[in-house]
Amino acid sequence: MKPITILIADDEVEIAELISLHLRKEGYHCIQAADGQEAIQAVQTQVIDLAILDIMMPKWDGYEVTRRIRERHRMPIIFLSAKTSDLDKIEGLVKGADDYMTKPFNPMELVARVNAQLRRYMQLNQPVTDGHFILEVGGISICPDQRVVSLYGKSIELTPKEFDILYLLASYPKKVFSADHIFQQVWGEAYYEGGNTVMVHIRTLRKKLGAEKNKFIKTIWGVGYTFNG
Repeated sequence: MKPITILIADDEVEIAELISLHLRKEGYHCIQAADGQEAIQAVQTQVIDLAILDIMMPKWDGYEVTRRIRERHRMPIIFLSAKTSDLDKIEGLVKGADDYMTKPFNPMELVARVNAQLRRYMQLNQPVTDGHFILEVGGISICPDQRVVSLYGKSIELTPKEFDILYLLASYPKKVFSADHIFQQVWGEAYYEGGNTVMVHIRTLRKKLGAEKNKFIKTIWGVGYTFNG
């Protein structure tokens, strides 16, 4: 399964590094942005599961970044701010944040709030069938709990990495993933010469998807792969 990715957008590098340090200890993958434009670029090019946003950022502030995120995404957003009044907190929540923490903050409390927001988000946004979450898209049914896949009702056997690649792509239909991103998400390692590895797994995965293999996983030449469910 791909690691959960958290975006940390704060122009104070020391704070962003501190947050990343504690979240990485929890097993999360962290992406840092120094301003609002970098934050939106990260959301547009990568799969973000939760965002931690400083309100007073250069270029676009946290409110504007949240507005742009909410146009397309529902992931939890936690605001960080030096503004401590109740009215400031209420405004932050009204603007679209799910939680609000004031600076200075306890990093362990922030980690606890991240965990709580992710649990709540996953519980509220995953359909359940017979006690198991089922992802159904384009004729493919994927049960991540049991790691089983069926195509138009017929079970197909996948290797663990093939399953993880398919689940990643199918979870975000139409989103283009670079080979770099797929390798980092599925293998959980830094990307060096992983392009051929990803390509080989995509090729075998397409074969197992049968006669309509090209219908599901489309190559965007020079960019990466997308699920065309």
